[in-house]
Amino acid sequence: MKTIEEINQSNVKKIISERKHPDFFPGDIIKVGVRITEGKRDRIQYFEGVCIAKKNRDINSSFTVRKISFGEGVERTFALYSPIVDTIKVVRSGKVRRAKLYYLRERTGKSARIAEKIKKKIGIDIETKIQEVTEENVMPTTDDKPAEASKEEVKEESTKVETQTAQKNVQVKEEQKQEQPKEKTEQKK
Repeated sequence: MKTIEEINQSNVKKIISERKHPDFFPGDIIKVGVRITEGKRDRIQYFEGVCIAKKNRDINSSFTVRKISFGEGVERTFALYSPIVDTIKVVRSGKVRRAKLYYLRERTGKSARIAEKIKKKIGIDIETKIQEVTEENVMPTTDDKPAEASKEEVKEESTKVETQTAQKNVQVKEEQKQEQPKEKTEQKK
């Protein structure tokens, strides 16, 4: 015999497999696509506002979104796994230190603003596959002889560059030695 909790958890898993909602938290500005039935027609109406509360209770999870419409504050509470909620999109992440933002009810204008949370990106996509570097990937060759010849050419060029830089370093050092005695004689005068 299954308990009610087990039934609820299995229902939640079933709903999550069908559609995925992004992770959002109180303080985030979210856009909720709500299914509205008018007669025989279905349409999606978006409700965009600040998430001021979120409850995680398995199948009974819900969240409250607040927006200001024509100067009046409007709050709407949605069941997270309800068939009425079509999509949820996080527009902006907010940086808050509370779980419930009911204090926003008394505030309007600039005092009701929430700072944006800046997420750090590490620069590596998790989904991208990193290709292993091998000699075949880097420099594909058809004949072995041209590859050996090109290696010899690279070695010759690198030695030429090294000798040129060494010559320049020697010239710079000689110029510095010549300038030092002139500076000392000028300081004595």
